[in-house]
Amino acid sequence: MIIVTGANGFIGSALVWELNQAGREDVVCVDTVLLKERDDLLKNRRYHQFLGKDQIWSFLQSSEAIKSVEAILHMGACSSTTETNVAFLNENNVEYTRRLWKWCTDYRKPYIYASSAAVYGDGSRGFDDALPTSTFTPLNPYGESKAAFDRWAELQTETPPLWLGLRFFNVFGPNEYHKGFMASVPFKAYGQIRDTGRLSLFRSHNPDYQDGKQMRDFVYVKDITRWMVELMKRRDCRSGIYNMGFGKARTWLDLANAVFKTMEREPAIDWIDVPMEMRPRYQYFTEAKMDRLLALGVSSPQWPLEKAIDDYVRNYLSTPQISYL
Repeated sequence: MIIVTGANGFIGSALVWELNQAGREDVVCVDTVLLKERDDLLKNRRYHQFLGKDQIWSFLQSSEAIKSVEAILHMGACSSTTETNVAFLNENNVEYTRRLWKWCTDYRKPYIYASSAAVYGDGSRGFDDALPTSTFTPLNPYGESKAAFDRWAELQTETPPLWLGLRFFNVFGPNEYHKGFMASVPFKAYGQIRDTGRLSLFRSHNPDYQDGKQMRDFVYVKDITRWMVELMKRRDCRSGIYNMGFGKARTWLDLANAVFKTMEREPAIDWIDVPMEMRPRYQYFTEAKMDRLLALGVSSPQWPLEKAIDDYVRNYLSTPQISYL
């Protein structure tokens, strides 16, 4: 039995899909958003049961859980980079994660949890997952909440038999449709181009980068979920924190041109200013250092940007009704 928290969210529901693809249906789905509030993400999935965020604690004390749970894959958290309520972030991104860590420690269960590339801040100190988390200074309360747990985890002497903190970079793909402002640029770009034939991108306010040449490490959700299932199967991994990106930074223009091409439209881009309040926190370059993750024996990235955009647009976004995994 496998527990997936955040199962009614973007990466969590995609992970349940990946587990189903691997023949696993003995999944306990956990989320703060109940099925009666959002039923699309898991409607095609097969799982053992669904629990609310706080129902998990009584379940974990049951003999069924203690005997049968193989691992906890903790994707549940506040994922909004604009959240400013520090107490809320601490409760959801730090304390909840610690409680699950303790259970996995007590009952000797592997524990995989979602960290974030937001830990790296402005990127001036690089994106090296081999360095202590204290090396980096996040730019917002969300990033600080993720860094706070990573720093805590690195100091622990009592740990689960295997623990992995996964720092996701710019993840995009099917099942993110509910995320609104926090949805990926590929998703937003498709909607803008479909509706207007044009796409708005931020111009550069940094002389080192031309407009549209700002760079991000875009990673398709299908790479992310495949890696997590591969890691769950391996019990000889070295515990620690690992990056999860494609490993190669690409420009916003690369992304835009890929979406226009898949949609068979001529590129038409409008340049807009980065809002003043965002400029101190705006990142011009991110790129995951992937050596340590690949050294664990997981597969190489399989979804370069153009291939991923083509799959996302053709097989999910432009279908008669938007498609889910």
